[in-house]
Amino acid sequence: MDADSDTKKVIEAALFMSPTAMSVNEIAQATGIAAPGTVERLVNELIKDYEARDTSLKIMAISGKYMFSLKDVYISKVSSLASGPDISRGALRILAYISKNEDILQSDLVKYFGSTTYDYIKELTEKEFIESSHFKRSKKIHTTPKFNEYFSV
Repeated sequence: MDADSDTKKVIEAALFMSPTAMSVNEIAQATGIAAPGTVERLVNELIKDYEARDTSLKIMAISGKYMFSLKDVYISKVSSLASGPDISRGALRILAYISKNEDILQSDLVKYFGSTTYDYIKELTEKEFIESSHFKRSKKIHTTPKFNEYFSV
């Protein structure tokens, strides 16, 4: 067995065990692989390996991070087994509203949904689904490319 093959298995195991998407540096740190360039090359090889296999799994790239996922054709068949979203119900409601009203002001969101909106905005920002920029005395909020990739928009 060559070293790359064994290293790919370690990377595969790290991606499988991680509950969230991992960056190349996080994978390198978790697996003890010193060279991020090697990790990135091997992750891309793993992606191609999974695309070529007759399997329900794939490795997905989301905003420079990687995670295991199901191929689209199998998601609807087993979605009832999923434990629930990584996003709270309130945050998901706010996110849906933001996606339909890009560049909405944070102050308007607070008017519509109440003061708990601040907690949900913090949650969504930490999960990198939204970004904000200062606008007068408020903030303009919009979705990120990660949102589009994660929700296949």
